[in-house]
Amino acid sequence: MPNRNVSRMGYTVVNQAEVSPADDRPCELRRLSAATELSNVAINRYRAEPGEQIPLKYHYHDEQEEAFYVLAGMLAVETPDGTYQVESESLFTATAGSPHRAYNPADAEEDVEVLAVGAPVVRGDVSEYEPDTNEDDSDAGDTSGEGDSVSEATEGDA
Repeated sequence: MPNRNVSRMGYTVVNQAEVSPADDRPCELRRLSAATELSNVAINRYRAEPGEQIPLKYHYHDEQEEAFYVLAGMLAVETPDGTYQVESESLFTATAGSPHRAYNPADAEEDVEVLAVGAPVVRGDVSEYEPDTNEDDSDAGDTSGEGDSVSEATEGDA
């Protein structure tokens, strides 16, 4: 099968290498579902170098659930409960209303590659989360990211 998008009836094959990276992101983002006819689920592939964030800010969604499957490397995900270290071939999920910020720590030895899935696709569903500045978040990582979330960046995509 050729390495290009093939669409017949309701089927699509997408070669991620043929999907152009999004502009103005702190890491490489390829919006895979944008190359398909999917409208109820968002699928994105990220590659983040050490020190790069995946979403542009610490956030939560009112309706959308998100799942991050680590293809390679180690993903750190900051939450109000602490920072999760998600190893390669592991899945991290966030239900609606659960604040999170995914990133590759600055002291990481390699890039992290992640497949992110979000559903349902809802415009305007993302809200910035601002942790209580009085809490001790010394092991929570850098929260200086600004901008939109993983999903808002793609108008509802994960």
